[in-house]
Amino acid sequence: MPASPTPDQPLPDQALPDRSSPVGPPQDLDALHPPFALRVRSGPLTLRVLADRDLPEYAELLRRPIFVDPDAPHVFPWYARPEQERIREAMRFQWRLRSELSPESWSLPLGIWADGRLIGCQDVKGKQFAVRRTVTSGSWLTRDMQGRGYGGLMRRAVLVLAFDHLGAVRAESAAVVGNERSYGVSRSCGYVDDGTEIIEQNGRAVEHQRFLVTPQTFRRGSRSVEVEGLTPELRALLGAPPAGAETV
Repeated sequence: MPASPTPDQPLPDQALPDRSSPVGPPQDLDALHPPFALRVRSGPLTLRVLADRDLPEYAELLRRPIFVDPDAPHVFPWYARPEQERIREAMRFQWRLRSELSPESWSLPLGIWADGRLIGCQDVKGKQFAVRRTVTSGSWLTRDMQGRGYGGLMRRAVLVLAFDHLGAVRAESAAVVGNERSYGVSRSCGYVDDGTEIIEQNGRAVEHQRFLVTPQTFRRGSRSVEVEGLTPELRALLGAPPAGAETV
């Protein structure tokens, strides 16, 4: 009877499992992480959740200017960081959103592509969505892409996703008091003023103007919106009702 291999002796070739070929049917990331399959299209814009393959392009986007005045009160705290720190933390933020996604609290970080080029981001978030049926949103575009009507177009796209496909009954947004450009985008979509709030930002108090829109006040505009990839698995992850179900 042959002796058993010692710790410093390799096992015979036939004892080593072959892991060079996949076992079972192949699965892509869209199946493994349902948000990756979501697509929202309107006019020249395509909105989809950022995947790892997009992160190099996303990093380059974060190097470009977003604000006319980098010292303005409405500059995002994350953007005010040194460039390399901003990019590093943005990568960590994207990965964290994936790991923390649940029906109780979720955020979909949608990249905005115009004619195949990444130009900004639009997120949509929900907390206890199955009960509250409320979403919040935030967005940004690089400076060279501002003033072209994209801001309103991408906001309307996520509102169609929220109201028509997820069953939301309310969408909220906010902007630093005095940020008239952001005000204009919200009001063009049918948002109404919803009071103000004071938030802490980098150790100082900042006043925000809140906005609210419902399916009844939503101004849809002339562009159609197409949604695909909203699978039953993704609906469950977001706490949304099944397709075709009536919502209150």
